[in-house]
Amino acid sequence: MPTNYGIHAMASTILLWLSLIDYVNAHIAMFTPAMWGFNVSFETFPYDNRPVAPLVDYTFNQWWFHGHLNYPPNPGDFFYLPAGKPATAELACHKGATSYCASADGGVCFGADNYPCPGSPISQFHTNGLWDLKGCALAITYESDVNKVKPEDFTIFSVNHTCVWYKDTHFQVPARMPPCPEGGCICAWFWIHSEKSGGEQNYMNGLRCKITGSVSNVGLAPAKVPRRCGADPERGVTEATPGNCTYGAKQPFYWFQKERNNMFEGTYAPPFYLDLYNFKDGAQDDIFLDSYTYIPPPSPHQTEVPTPINHPVLQPSPTNTAHQARNVRQLSTLGTFFGAVFFIVVLYAGGVF
Repeated sequence: MPTNYGIHAMASTILLWLSLIDYVNAHIAMFTPAMWGFNVSFETFPYDNRPVAPLVDYTFNQWWFHGHLNYPPNPGDFFYLPAGKPATAELACHKGATSYCASADGGVCFGADNYPCPGSPISQFHTNGLWDLKGCALAITYESDVNKVKPEDFTIFSVNHTCVWYKDTHFQVPARMPPCPEGGCICAWFWIHSEKSGGEQNYMNGLRCKITGSVSNVGLAPAKVPRRCGADPERGVTEATPGNCTYGAKQPFYWFQKERNNMFEGTYAPPFYLDLYNFKDGAQDDIFLDSYTYIPPPSPHQTEVPTPINHPVLQPSPTNTAHQARNVRQLSTLGTFFGAVFFIVVLYAGGVF
């Protein structure tokens, strides 16, 4: 027969799991210690402003960085982005389903596989299946001071069309990304889900980030507002209009808020990070200052489509690498020689010889 202590412990565990069930049944966030709001909980704000909570019809201060600017990451925490390689983000309905579960509410870990919402149906991350995924994106600005960043400063640099479906979501980083300033860059994760599974919801999580392995110093072009230009059979648009696309660097979608929107689509025609807005799956390789020689003005009647310049990605020269290695070996040999000479001089001065 359980003791009073055992009954109390059991009751506490049940209450904890009931609270987790409530938490899990709630949308998606990108979790990383480098994010603003990493430790924001249900109790932090007078309304539900956890990183997973959707952003709808909010004032600018509420939706920008999810209203978490007063909850920054610890100094030195960065989300690293390897140039030319994938970066893996953890997307989940609750921090307890990620590798950072030790700092989740209650410290309970319950993520057993690559499913983003353990114990919940796919409707909890707003889709009806793989066919109904609408993509998500990472954006970057080469500014270290978050208080100086404006919505138009962000440039989408990587898109994943099968988002959200897996907890571990891979974002391919363009190979020509330049290095961040000394204090790092600022990035953000963006997502708008299918209109077939939920309301008009935006998602944004801001984070500190750094590019690693950079081999280029060419900057990003000024980002422009994306334009709807792909085929959309559900709305009677059977063919794409490539001349109406935005080419090159593009801003994220800011939609359905009280302030500072850049997209004005209706309730049942949301903007998505898909070909519908000329967001290709993977690295956005045409976002640099030298990606195009000319981009014609987009319009539904534009027949000219720009072609991006194919810049070879610089790699460390094997010749230079061998030369540097040879120099290192030569310096090492000289160092050994002069060290031996110095040792003999010391012994001579001491009267050994």
